Amino acid sequence: MKKNEVIISDKGAEFVEKGQMWMYSNNLVNDIEGYENGSIVDVISESGKYLGSGMLSKLSHITVRLLTKDRDEEINRDFFKKRIKFAYDYRKTLMYDNLDNCRLIFGEADGMPGLTCDRYNDILVTQITSFGFEVIKDMLYELLLEVLHEDNQDVKAIYERNDVKARSKEGLELYKGFYGDVKLNTVTVINENGLKLNVDIENGQKTGYFLDQKSNRVLLRHMAKDKRVLDCFSHTGGFALNAAYGKAKHVVAVDVSKTALDEAQKNANLNNLDNVEFVQADVFDYLDTLKDNEFDIIVLDPPAFTKSKRTVMKAYNGYKRINKQAMNVLRNGGYLITCSCSRYMEEELFMQMLKEASSEVGVKLKQISVTQQSCDHPILWSMDETSYLKFFIFQII
Repeated sequence: MKKNEVIISDKGAEFVEKGQMWMYSNNLVNDIEGYENGSIVDVISESGKYLGSGMLSKLSHITVRLLTKDRDEEINRDFFKKRIKFAYDYRKTLMYDNLDNCRLIFGEADGMPGLTCDRYNDILVTQITSFGFEVIKDMLYELLLEVLHEDNQDVKAIYERNDVKARSKEGLELYKGFYGDVKLNTVTVINENGLKLNVDIENGQKTGYFLDQKSNRVLLRHMAKDKRVLDCFSHTGGFALNAAYGKAKHVVAVDVSKTALDEAQKNANLNNLDNVEFVQADVFDYLDTLKDNEFDIIVLDPPAFTKSKRTVMKAYNGYKRINKQAMNVLRNGGYLITCSCSRYMEEELFMQMLKEASSEVGVKLKQISVTQQSCDHPILWSMDETSYLKFFIFQII
């Protein structure tokens, strides 16, 4: 059956041809008023070239999210099952030791734009941010469970964390709760690389926990033995507990949220870790109170200082301030772990900030490693939006 056509400017077509999976409203040429919201449409350039097929979102700035560039490929149940299975097989290959606590679907990077699915033991936590996927969510949820059950995975329920502001841009309501007639405990204990961690899928950040840093937390664990470690913006203790688990001499976890630190303390107790001290404080203020050589390792894992291009330079100054504070008090030979989770703070700009900070403090940065998000959050090189986490480890000399 012939699909409705969305015609975009040739300028917009250039981005799509380079691999971009989003078609923006400012590139729209024809009238789509009569099209059904959420329907499958073909995207055509002004010059008549077929660019791909995807889901229409009439209220969003992202008018079409492309699913395929094969005009003859039918977008149906089999299509989505194949995509989900492909994504799951990837996790089985690369995340086999954390398969029950990982991101199973990472939107565009898995060819499922607008869908996030994380697994915490026997519960899948989903987040839908596109109108088209909201329309077919019953089928998508059925397929997610089907693919996992076919591999004998013990998954009992789906919890929807559709409480993100991005849904408002699609004209979708915000809500959260179990899908269907299911009632399970919304707090579960995952095993992340040997550490037991409480995850609150109802009230926790994102879908309950920051899964994207798990491979980076292990890097700290491996270098923490006999070290004095400061974990700034600790939240529920992910880095602090990995340092303690790695036999650090002493660990201090600082966060402004008492609720988060209470959860971190529970996680410490769960793992019988008594070498962690939890401090409720503003990190910027706390760093100003430190003495030279008080810590061997300082971890800076702040929340996103910017969520738009407009506030990037304000964020730049915030990152620069905390990094300078940390560099000032680390002993010669100490280690700085610093990162940014904002995709708008591009890696080149973040590196420029670090160079400026080190120059102004009068120290040199010896790079140990540069990594990004965990591999269950894969990066699609044709979609810059899938790359957001920058993670650097330096020795201060």
